[in-house]
Amino acid sequence: MPEKILVVDDEMTLLETLSYNLKKQGYEVEMASDGPTALELARSGHPDLIVLDIMLPGMDGFEVCREIRKDMNTPVLMLTARDDEIDRVVAESA
Repeated sequence: MPEKILVVDDEMTLLETLSYNLKKQGYEVEMASDGPTALELARSGHPDLIVLDIMLPGMDGFEVCREIRKDMNTPVLMLTARDDEIDRVVAESA
């Protein structure tokens, strides 16, 4: 059974590109383009890894990560174009 990765980004081109490349490498991929959908898929699908954008509609990536942490210890890779030091600190503590 292939490992499952949940990819979350509101930029459709990036979402599709990441998903395509991960599938080519043999991973099962689920996609979400907003925070609430990401949270629902994480809880129902139990992915092995979550690639999570910070800036999302509906619920930002920090909040999604905090909610995920209440239920599971799935590794989360934060994906962002933001480079402020405070964003890195907040992401590490989420």
